Amino acid sequence: MNRENLIMVCTCEMSGRVRGKGFPARELPSRMTRGVGWVPTNAMINAFSKIPATPFGTGGDLILVPDPTTETNVDFADGSAHEHFFLGDLRHLDGTPWALCPRDFLRRALTALKEETGLTLLAAFEHEFTYTGVEERPGNPYSLDAFRRQGIFAEAFIAALRNAGCEPDSFMAEYGARQYEFTVDPAEGLRAADRAIIAREMARATAHRLGHQALFTPIIDPEGVGNGVHIHFSFRNANGDPVMHDPADKLGLSPTAQHFAAGILHHQPALCALTAPATISYIRLRPNRWAPTHAILETQDRAAALRICPTLPGPNIARQFNVEYRVADAAASPYIALAAIVWAGLDGIRNQRPIPTEGPALPATLEQALDALEANTAASDWMGEVHHNAYLMHKRGEAAAMTSLTEAEQCARYAQTY
Repeated sequence: MNRENLIMVCTCEMSGRVRGKGFPARELPSRMTRGVGWVPTNAMINAFSKIPATPFGTGGDLILVPDPTTETNVDFADGSAHEHFFLGDLRHLDGTPWALCPRDFLRRALTALKEETGLTLLAAFEHEFTYTGVEERPGNPYSLDAFRRQGIFAEAFIAALRNAGCEPDSFMAEYGARQYEFTVDPAEGLRAADRAIIAREMARATAHRLGHQALFTPIIDPEGVGNGVHIHFSFRNANGDPVMHDPADKLGLSPTAQHFAAGILHHQPALCALTAPATISYIRLRPNRWAPTHAILETQDRAAALRICPTLPGPNIARQFNVEYRVADAAASPYIALAAIVWAGLDGIRNQRPIPTEGPALPATLEQALDALEANTAASDWMGEVHHNAYLMHKRGEAAAMTSLTEAEQCARYAQTY
């Protein structure tokens, strides 16, 4: 059978899905500058392939331009087509960034952080997911048996990660039924979010080739535990030295890191709408599910929104030291989630916010989180009015579609998407 190689250029917008357009590989040189055509209202497609409302109507044109540093070309050596795609930027026809470009939202946040503080952000995304290629068995959290029964999935997945330029760090059987977790090495700023998307797609691609699915939905069973995305971050100065750690502080945080963390906690209700943006995200964020429940900072406490991670004794404590943001899941675009964290943290630095001694409970529903986002004028400034309003419209339409469903039915619907 004759075949011609194809390449896809993708974005990961408000729904957290990776969408884009393909073209013949022979056209790549010209596509690197002119991209592929895109439509503004595509951003309003929700998790269930619906567009309940759009501020953009049926008009307008954009281009989706590939970033050459994101090229992913993985051959699974099974006769299937390569996983060959780029991640890209959404631009107007004149090349300027579009208001809803998720990569530009993050890029602007990272640029502001560097210009105002001289710091760069190092981040890594830790993912939990459900693998359908194993049966559910009692007594299997973290077990060798659960690790064994995923068969060759992990080996093929780790190989795909490495071939995609995502240096794998760990893979394990997790607490939930059929649940696994993986991490990749940290990267600077925008590349960290790129890696998060590429890594998820490599998991999905590997499972697909084995006849199964890797489900990143926030929670499968309302009575079970959920799949979180934990975002680890630290800072580097202009010389590349770590500057988040201060051994003299009781929490180990430098003054800048304290203000950054305080900014996140101050804006946490609004951030929830951007980092945990599904109705079922708030089923996961309940007590006794190994998930955060309060907007607090704690040392090695998994019920906190921000967790100071453990370090090992030795001369490299400062390089190990990082803080983990735990109020996120894979319904969120990694670009939007990381941008929200950076903007909120930078607000904490700008206003010299202190870390609160007590923190409120997280929003109990997506609707509550969206109300907090709407009321947050700082978030509107970070996003820009067009993006802010479109995001609220998008997510409120999604939430409205779930009102007549039970929690179990909602979980089932989201599992079909993520």
